[in-house]
Amino acid sequence: MFKKMIIDSTSQNSISVLRDTLSTIIYPIIKSGKTIIILCIGTDRSTGDSLGPLVGDKLKFLVRDRIHIYGNLKTPVHAKNLTEVINEINLKYENNYIIAIDACLGKLQNVGKIMIEKKPLHPGSAVNKSLPTVGDLSITGIVNISGTMEFMVLQNTRLFIVMQLAEIISRGLYHSILKTVGGKSSHTSKNKIIQNI
Repeated sequence: MFKKMIIDSTSQNSISVLRDTLSTIIYPIIKSGKTIIILCIGTDRSTGDSLGPLVGDKLKFLVRDRIHIYGNLKTPVHAKNLTEVINEINLKYENNYIIAIDACLGKLQNVGKIMIEKKPLHPGSAVNKSLPTVGDLSITGIVNISGTMEFMVLQNTRLFIVMQLAEIISRGLYHSILKTVGGKSSHTSKNKIIQNI
């Protein structure tokens, strides 16, 4: 049974591996009638922590009847509003499945890699913030090295790495949704883009 997968964003088949991995997880969720929420966590005020909002921005046209996206560059989901957004999601969509996306710090050899785990995210742990855990599935991009002065490390992260991770994650997710749900969004879904993003 799937628990954890690590994908190198620099490998040629990273998008297809991510797509196929997510498709096998998403398909039974869709079949069960649950609403999928893609929750992109982070802030555009810190290069290293902008992964989530960048992914949300790239996925804004992915909204379908039972697929909704929270968090982008214009309206990020971050430490100050995360609890409020989680409460809103749970109130609005009772039968939901949350895919939480965030940046994280890790070992040098893992920088630029994507981790997919069937467990909640612990946002803010890199900068010692106590935030609620969130998500049924977590997708994290390792943007820099963990260690001391992690707030400064996030601030001084290379934008290239973050952009590369955001591109692979968004394209992998996009193609997994097309594969499992289909290519057309309904008229009502298009209206929801304005509400949710």
